[in-house]
Amino acid sequence: MSGTKVLILGGAASGKSEFAEETVCFLGSEWRYIATAHALDDEMRTKVARHAARRGAGWQVIEAPLDLAPELTSPDRRPILFDCATMWLSNHMFAGSDLSRAQGALLDAIAACPAPVVTVTNEVGQGIVPENALSRQFREAQGRLNIALAQQADCVVQVIAGLPNVLKGSLP
Repeated sequence: MSGTKVLILGGAASGKSEFAEETVCFLGSEWRYIATAHALDDEMRTKVARHAARRGAGWQVIEAPLDLAPELTSPDRRPILFDCATMWLSNHMFAGSDLSRAQGALLDAIAACPAPVVTVTNEVGQGIVPENALSRQFREAQGRLNIALAQQADCVVQVIAGLPNVLKGSLP
């Protein structure tokens, strides 16, 4: 399973993170969790605490809101859960990053990673067209990122209402 790349996508609160946690647990007995969220308010702090409690012991948490490359390209072969690409993209948009360059660096780092990587991302393109330019820019950037992540993944799974639907490859 060394180097396996899995992409798990779904809508908000679809069960994708829990499914991703279960998936990465099949890939080893100790795991790295790359967290990209900024817990800036009580709601987000509660969500982060709920995720941590559900995971339990055995996880090394790495907070990397922007630059994941050092962790992804390290020689450490423990499986990685990258949760999530959507927050990572939001962080880059709000930081004013060059999205094309950041996306390229992320994809290169995932491809070079010697460990299995399970990436969580949101599917944001199935709703209405947003009314403002920033939201439309984000939706387009997220769609392009999801396409690129899916192209390089060995397995792509869509989670809806907690139910996995394998779109590409097979589950590890």
